[in-house]
Amino acid sequence: MKPLPEELRPLDLKDYVGQEHLSDQLQTLFNSPRLPSLLLFGPPGCGKSSLALILAHQHSKHILRLSAPEVGLQQLRKQIQGIDILILDEVHRFSKAQQDFFLPILESGEITLIATTTENPSFSVTRQLLSRLHVLKLNPLHKENLKKLALSACERKNISIEENLIDFLCSACHGDARTLFNLLEYVFSLPKEKQNLEQAQKALPKIIARHDKNGDSHYELASALIKSIRGSDPNAALYYLACLIEGGEDPRFICRRLIISASEDIGLADPKALGYAVACQQAVEFIGMPEGVIPLSQTVVYLALAPKSNSTYTAFHNVTREIHKNGMHPVPLHLRNASTKLQKEWGYKKGYLYPHDAPNGYIEQQYLPEETKSKEFYFPKQNGEEKNLYFNWKRITKK
Repeated sequence: MKPLPEELRPLDLKDYVGQEHLSDQLQTLFNSPRLPSLLLFGPPGCGKSSLALILAHQHSKHILRLSAPEVGLQQLRKQIQGIDILILDEVHRFSKAQQDFFLPILESGEITLIATTTENPSFSVTRQLLSRLHVLKLNPLHKENLKKLALSACERKNISIEENLIDFLCSACHGDARTLFNLLEYVFSLPKEKQNLEQAQKALPKIIARHDKNGDSHYELASALIKSIRGSDPNAALYYLACLIEGGEDPRFICRRLIISASEDIGLADPKALGYAVACQQAVEFIGMPEGVIPLSQTVVYLALAPKSNSTYTAFHNVTREIHKNGMHPVPLHLRNASTKLQKEWGYKKGYLYPHDAPNGYIEQQYLPEETKSKEFYFPKQNGEEKNLYFNWKRITKK
């Protein structure tokens, strides 16, 4: 007996559910006289393999489907003899050398390759192979798509379950049709009196949020966490922190992102923020998980609530733009160390004024190279502690 996901796999494009944003492209590929080599990129359970099989069977009967982790190159060379279309799942699991195997084959048109991957191809597929493939990005299925699949499964099995239970399962599977079918199969196996929301929630296996720490969601959740901190939303920041942790993310990666945010997004508006983030990293290393979520949560909320300034980050890039545009100019002679007699004769350090000789620790003198002495790169924000630091600087320097 076939598992439900395999039993309900669509055989024709008209039965394929989801990916409406690709409908015109898919119809063109389906009707084209020759299928180009493709890379289908998207999260688990979004329909990559089903789409690959539909397109392949439309164009040839000589099809081979393999999974990259299960096959070596020597075995692959033998198996593709006489094959028109190769469907290769999880192509990102192939090394660079293994991916290079396909380059001459695709160049000659010997076979058509339909590869699938859950990982961002920009990072997981070689540039040479990527240039020979048409990339289609598939999205997680919408709830409406999943509900349509769930109702189809119920009709196929001649089983009626409550709509609120279907809604729950569609929400719980995180856009993954395979997970939905597996959950439905579990519900179908329950006694009739337990095929309701309350009983099914107790009986179903624990549902863990979808997160591939080596895949795209790794970067998407981390990006959402940092953007929520930058946007001063502690609730959203905590939510994405929990998503990362529940998904098995390495807490050291989270700590690194928080340290960067403390300096990039908060900076001088609250100079203590960087110390908080570094202390969090040390605390997590010291106490480990799961207790490490306590300092992580505290730090995330602190960073979200802190005043924000990216002035130092922006200032650095202002300087690098100047250097790229006009090059690096020589350091003024009075700022150079006179380590040798000859350097003293050249005027190194001559005229340098030692700031600590002044009562307030400041003496007016030129520090920038002559060519850039009138330029400003740092523009302070009037937020938090930076406002006070800048006011104190202006008071001392009288600028």
